[in-house]
Amino acid sequence: MKERSADPLEAPKAMVVGIQGKDGAELATESLNELRQLVETLGYEVVEEVLQKRETVHPAHFIGKGKLEEVHESVRAGGLKWVFFDAELNPRQVRNLEKKLEATVQDRAEIILSIFARRAQTSQAKLQVELARAEYMLPRLRNLWTHFSRTQGGVGMRAGSGEKQLEEDLRATRRRIHSLKKQLREIEERKRREVAARHDLLTVSIVGYTNAGKSTLMNRLTTADTLVEDKLFATLDTKTRVWDLPKGRRVLLSDTVGFVRKLPHHLVASFHATLEETATADLLLHVVDASHPQAELHHAAVLEVLEHLGVTETPIVTVLNKIDGMKSDLDLRALMAEYPDHVAVSARDGIGIEDLEARVSRWIDEQREDFEVDLPIAEGRLLSLLSRYGTVLDREELDDDHYRVRVRLSWADAGKLRKEFVGNGVEFHRLAN
Repeated sequence: MKERSADPLEAPKAMVVGIQGKDGAELATESLNELRQLVETLGYEVVEEVLQKRETVHPAHFIGKGKLEEVHESVRAGGLKWVFFDAELNPRQVRNLEKKLEATVQDRAEIILSIFARRAQTSQAKLQVELARAEYMLPRLRNLWTHFSRTQGGVGMRAGSGEKQLEEDLRATRRRIHSLKKQLREIEERKRREVAARHDLLTVSIVGYTNAGKSTLMNRLTTADTLVEDKLFATLDTKTRVWDLPKGRRVLLSDTVGFVRKLPHHLVASFHATLEETATADLLLHVVDASHPQAELHHAAVLEVLEHLGVTETPIVTVLNKIDGMKSDLDLRALMAEYPDHVAVSARDGIGIEDLEARVSRWIDEQREDFEVDLPIAEGRLLSLLSRYGTVLDREELDDDHYRVRVRLSWADAGKLRKEFVGNGVEFHRLAN
């Protein structure tokens, strides 16, 4: 797809089209506005938006026949070459719409795939995007070849040659999908090993709607130097850094890809390895753009994706970000009332960051985890303190001079004991739950 040029007059002009169904006008309007942002992220200038009130989609061309005529007239009058639809269209609908509108038609899934392809930086992200695109295209290949053979009328083609080429394309695509999945499984396994190797620190993952300010918060809390752009999906690749909290507490903090409504399921599946950081985190910081008029809808959309990923038991702290952009204190108080467990911040200006650090520190102190402690038999005082502060689950003699104690401790107590005793033959290791 073409990049937006420096001169807006040269940007390809486009139309976005959506349907207001059973979800109501507010959700439909928000979704269409988001589609416009997605299209503009790709460098197009949206000059017209069309929203049809319709309970069900038309099986042949998504919108009703009357509305289709209106759209065709607008496309022709405006000389538009691109029309984007706020849904995942089937191949038949795309073919019928392009024939009727005499313009290139793309659906929401293809737009998001294109943005992800442009944003991917690491080899893992590129593999994930390629897998999602291959799985998106696989069911569409047969329709593309059928359309091609009809429009070409078989000129210059032997009987059956199109079908033969189609089968070869299908086999090649399936082989590529198999290869990509294998490579991503290897990456996912490596990430699991990396996570397993760092059990001495709790993990915190930043999640949220795209453009909610997650990367800005990551940079504020750590030295990640994560790219910050006022664009959708500016971050695709998970970054993990140490977050140093007050009183010597430390956690591993990860920034993740942003979510949107109607995120294509192919992308959610292919980005499973990246989202593994979210699935295995001990705590989630759910960043919400408090200044956005649809903040509550964005909050609900993220929870929906988390549920799809099977992340339902992990504790969540809601971070109401961009409070510097709120119109009034009254609006902020009304939003805060919706989220009992929240912290209000401005990641850009540093407002509320100390409150967030204090909230996470309290959570750390409340955690009780299993630790394995190796200590010299001569350290009778540490053995006594382990029994006083925690619950000793098991004890064994490693040799004539050393014990190994398995104990359940709060992180606060574990931190105190580490600080006092680590060294001189004493080692603490957090055990996987």
